[in-house]
Amino acid sequence: MTIATAHPRRIGIVGAGAIGGHLAARLAGAGHDVTLLARGATLEALRTHGLRYTTGGQPEQRIAVRAESAPQAMGPQDLVVLALKSQALPTVVPTLQPLLATDTPVLTLNNGLPWWYFLVPGQPLEGQRLSRVDPQGETERAVELSRVLGGTIMASCYCPQPGVVVHSAGARLAIGEPAGGVSERASLWSGVLAEAGLGAVASAQIRSDIWLKLLGNVCANPLSLLTGATTDRMLDDAGVSALFAAMMEECIALGRRLGLTLETTTGQRMAQTRQLGAIRSSMLQDLEAGRSVELDAILGAAIECAQAVGQPVPRLQDVFALACLRARSAGLYP
Repeated sequence: MTIATAHPRRIGIVGAGAIGGHLAARLAGAGHDVTLLARGATLEALRTHGLRYTTGGQPEQRIAVRAESAPQAMGPQDLVVLALKSQALPTVVPTLQPLLATDTPVLTLNNGLPWWYFLVPGQPLEGQRLSRVDPQGETERAVELSRVLGGTIMASCYCPQPGVVVHSAGARLAIGEPAGGVSERASLWSGVLAEAGLGAVASAQIRSDIWLKLLGNVCANPLSLLTGATTDRMLDDAGVSALFAAMMEECIALGRRLGLTLETTTGQRMAQTRQLGAIRSSMLQDLEAGRSVELDAILGAAIECAQAVGQPVPRLQDVFALACLRARSAGLYP
């Protein structure tokens, strides 16, 4: 046993969907005191049957985790993890004060660009609020930047029904300080998560890591929304694959314009996506389940950045327009 797991930690996970459930299963299995903030059918299922979790084709596990509907019932936590949809943050995050002790960090694992991305001093667009992510600044006001640990997770998970999580591929999680460098708390919490089997590492450049994940999401998510196809089918289709690559090229160029270190190429990033196999993107899963989609944080925020620095992104803009209309027609986007 290392310093990281010398004693069980109190970990509050906000969002009991696929990623939140995956984290909860691993952390509870490692002996930590995990509480999920959930609602509706998921809350009922967790309280009645526990968390049902499958990984790597192994038999299903039933894991006893505490589930609450209100932050007041959870109390102060050692770590708070935000694992809910980005569009829910401005409403939910201001209610989380009961979870925050004096030094409780808040780990953000949302898709797309987080609200704090340009609040870090000393980089292009310093101080700019992402209106697509935090339009009125509610999230920014609710969580001081000093509490934030940035994070990004590479794992394919889905919920076939409430309270049931299947982890099908991927096992990497990066944690880092928004301003860069490897801090003591980033090292500690990456150790806790790594020892729970989550493949966690402390990153010295978490903003670049988040953008590297965005390279895949900005293409795969909206294109799957439009085509209804898994990632392997999109990459096997010559026309869609070409559009996928062109969108990624625009996103790489934009990231570098913003001063990010992106040590990858379109070919390398697409090869990584192909290795995951027949993945149903989170946006496609949301469409099929009738849930609101994360177009703003993933694609809208990237376009907002491009407009702020005058970087042309015509393919991103075209696909965004089509994806918004598709989601709006399904009643899943305002």
